Amino acid sequence: MPHIRPADKKEGDREGAVHRHGGWARRWVVERTHSWLNRSRRLLVRWEKKAENYLAFIQLACAQLIFFKITAYG
Repeated sequence: MPHIRPADKKEGDREGAVHRHGGWARRWVVERTHSWLNRSRRLLVRWEKKAENYLAFIQLACAQLIFFKITAYG
């Protein structure tokens, strides 16, 4: 099921962001994750020509994010 906000703005801006199932739009989670990944300059500016190397750096950046989140709260 797509999580796109409806076009009509009859309700207030805050109510328009909440979907019928009561959760927030998932795109905010994606935007936040992209901003975390953009901290790694090597991913922000793609220097690698091979897709395998780029994927490896994405996985490394995700592992670093998870590691820092775990060590910050644990």
